[in-house]
Amino acid sequence: MAVRGYTLRAAELAGVLAGLLTSVALVIAGCALLGVAAAGGGGAAVAIVLAGLLVVVVFACCDRLALSAMLARPVGEVEHPELYRLVRELSRDARLPVPRLYLSPVGQPNAFAVGRGPRSAAICCTEGLLRALDEAELRAVLGHELAHVSGHDVLVSSVSAGLATVIMLPASLARSVRPGRADPCPGLGAVESLLMLVFGPVAAVIVRLAVSREREYRADTAGALLAGDPVALASALRKIDAGTAELALAPDGRRIAVGHLMIACPFRPEGVARLFHSHPPVAERLRRLEAPAGYRS
Repeated sequence: MAVRGYTLRAAELAGVLAGLLTSVALVIAGCALLGVAAAGGGGAAVAIVLAGLLVVVVFACCDRLALSAMLARPVGEVEHPELYRLVRELSRDARLPVPRLYLSPVGQPNAFAVGRGPRSAAICCTEGLLRALDEAELRAVLGHELAHVSGHDVLVSSVSAGLATVIMLPASLARSVRPGRADPCPGLGAVESLLMLVFGPVAAVIVRLAVSREREYRADTAGALLAGDPVALASALRKIDAGTAELALAPDGRRIAVGHLMIACPFRPEGVARLFHSHPPVAERLRRLEAPAGYRS
């Protein structure tokens, strides 16, 4: 029998959409204020039009922005046949189109889903995730990501990531032009750190308005049901939590805007990154997954 992911209730959906609309309104209002400061009322009108166009572009390109931030590339079935097999089976059980698959070169174990809906969805796994998990755990993680797709909260998460990416663009540009950018594990430069402090709180507000911690609890439950093994998802979360602690990503201007998409927070909870933290505690997620099976975290 086919198993569907969770579906947002009307009240939850209204709250999610309200958060997203508030985020969009804040972006447009901020652009209008900049327009007023630059050229008065006429500048505000131009800024509002440009902001509206920007929102449309973000809506159309939010998935590509997130995938680009993680340096993800499309992965073919010949390269990873087992990954495709698992996704195809889970998609069939969830009655979803098979999403596009991407692979990020990041060594940290993590995964995320992006897109505007089931027909445009993409799932990205890091190379670290494929190395760290066994088949049952990987299946459970993929079930979690497909639950985000079937639950229709992937749109809000993806658009908010796109808006945050645009807001953090000055910090991203500072990283791209500073010396030493070829370093595979770079820290933040002085200019980038300053710009993060200026624009980071604004982007964090956009993210926190649009997403909630409950979405991860719902996706955990639905993903475990879809994969048929809540204990495997709990085991995967343990490994991912350990991996994110050991191989925490630098919260640069591009990645920090997409961290909320991932199954576990990829950054250390310090500095500006704390403002973007939208994941529930891993211990509570484990408790909820393992309690029905009689296990303890």
